[in-house]
Amino acid sequence: MQQHRLGADLLESSSAEKELAGLVDNKLSMSQQSDLGAKETKGVLGCIRKSFASRSRVVILPLYSALVRPHLECCVQFWAPQDKRYMELLEQVQQRATKLIKELEHPYYEESLSELGQVSLKKRQGSGDLTNVYKYLKRGCPKDGTRLLVVTSNRTRRHQQTVTHKRFHLNIRKNFFTVQLTESWVRLPRKVLESPSLKIFKTRLDTILCHML
Repeated sequence: MQQHRLGADLLESSSAEKELAGLVDNKLSMSQQSDLGAKETKGVLGCIRKSFASRSRVVILPLYSALVRPHLECCVQFWAPQDKRYMELLEQVQQRATKLIKELEHPYYEESLSELGQVSLKKRQGSGDLTNVYKYLKRGCPKDGTRLLVVTSNRTRRHQQTVTHKRFHLNIRKNFFTVQLTESWVRLPRKVLESPSLKIFKTRLDTILCHML
């Protein structure tokens, strides 16, 4: 309710602003970004459907990967969907892309992804988050980054190190990146956590991803 000026110009209030390629409203919700992302990418899929006569996977899949999915994943660690409804809204875009490929025999979305060698957007996001935590822990981080994660020693047989998050009083913080990834990280098998290199970590993570996330 305050009025602010930038020089002689009065700054108008706004219910949402774009920050880091994502729309944030005055309640720190990313729902508008999810709606906008789904709307824009559905339009791109429509253009692909009208512009290309071929429905072969060698045509549709590269087009989707290059023109559609980057919009769904740009800065996704910042504006990641905060509830199931918005995650499903974005997942429907990828599902529409699989239906454009006529040579697929499976009518179910999960089976189509498996045949194409792809995974759901939720699993891709989870894999990216966990990979960033691995790099954070194994390669070190700048001093300002020490506030992101709380790493403690763990004497249990499953983990030598565990990642926790700081306590918070606002419910909105439960949707923060560091809080979301903590639950997935502690469920990883010890074999994955003790991977000697990033490449091996990704390989082992992909192997168990479909059973975890």
